[in-house]
Amino acid sequence: MFKYFPHTEEDLQEMLKACGVSSVHDLFADVPEAARFKREYNLPQALSETDLRLFFEQLTHPLSTQQLICYDHYAPSVVQNIIERSEFLTSYTPYQAEISQGTLHYIFEYQSMIAELTGLDISNASMYDGSTATAEAMMMAWGNAKKATRVLVSETLDPKVRRVVDTYAHFHGVPLQLIPAKNGALDREALDKELAEGGVAGVIVQQ
Repeated sequence: MFKYFPHTEEDLQEMLKACGVSSVHDLFADVPEAARFKREYNLPQALSETDLRLFFEQLTHPLSTQQLICYDHYAPSVVQNIIERSEFLTSYTPYQAEISQGTLHYIFEYQSMIAELTGLDISNASMYDGSTATAEAMMMAWGNAKKATRVLVSETLDPKVRRVVDTYAHFHGVPLQLIPAKNGALDREALDKELAEGGVAGVIVQQ
């Protein structure tokens, strides 16, 4: 019944003996008989990891879009097991006490996969956080659009990311223009209007 329990029947008897009782039910002797649940548990069928997450998400109140403390994403539980494998995670490093060797390994694997999927000759993968990655992407877009006059930024962008983008833009002379939000999401009509006017080097949105 409990296939994930490692204890044998002998183990259970030894533990009960150490507790001074003869059965598991004796452990609940202090619970009044009238308060004990004696019916069958009305449990649903087993769910997959994804379905289980969705079920509990429906039980909780959705986060306000103004909190901006997290975003919808899904990382399968197997990911944690993979990245803890010795070829990706190791204490050895030639210059710092970090997982640099494993980092170089999985960056290479990631870049190889993205290059194959997209057909591109190169793939960048060396940003440590989303904020600087966003700012660097803005700088690349601005540098490649010689006749552009501005970069559009969604009002829904995470404030922490926005501050980094603002700092980069300020010291590199990149004009930013805010696109307003409508009902908690980017106003598509306002975005389409700005794109139609031209001179846009890039658009930064929250994903």
